[in-house]
Amino acid sequence: MARARSALVLIDLQRWIVDMPWQPISGDAVADACGRLREHFANADSSTVVLVRHVRADGADGGTGAAPNRLVPACAPRAGDHVVTKNGLDAFEGTELGDVLRREGVTEAVVAGLSTAHGVAATAATAVRLGHDVVVVLDATASVDEAQHREALDRLTALGARTATSAEILAARTAAN
Repeated sequence: MARARSALVLIDLQRWIVDMPWQPISGDAVADACGRLREHFANADSSTVVLVRHVRADGADGGTGAAPNRLVPACAPRAGDHVVTKNGLDAFEGTELGDVLRREGVTEAVVAGLSTAHGVAATAATAVRLGHDVVVVLDATASVDEAQHREALDRLTALGARTATSAEILAARTAAN
């Protein structure tokens, strides 16, 4: 049986977002977990890395080149990565994300980043509706408070997404190789 082609979709890991107060873990802890996942996915033949960043449509935040809008170092773009710039919550809305995943033959989307209740939830929900097998990474997401984080995860699992820790994802992917 052919192995699923996976995409790691990392949401809004820009310094100004990472530095906000998050629960149940800090933005830096989310970014560190995302960096570990990214290292693994970047080195896997059957994987695609997608880095999503949010900028204001009106350019009032300085656009993609402004220092606060740069992705944290662990998630800075590298050769072969796909960078998607969004202006709203959902990384599919008004962007090329859907085209990238289709072109790459992606069947599984592993979604992480900030925040669980906003960009992660909106993007993961659309990925489920588009027929992707979606996994939201429990220790690589956070929200404004723990209740909001948990509610977002519950809504996503009700839609059909799965959840797993980064260690579980890495162990399963290592065992499959």
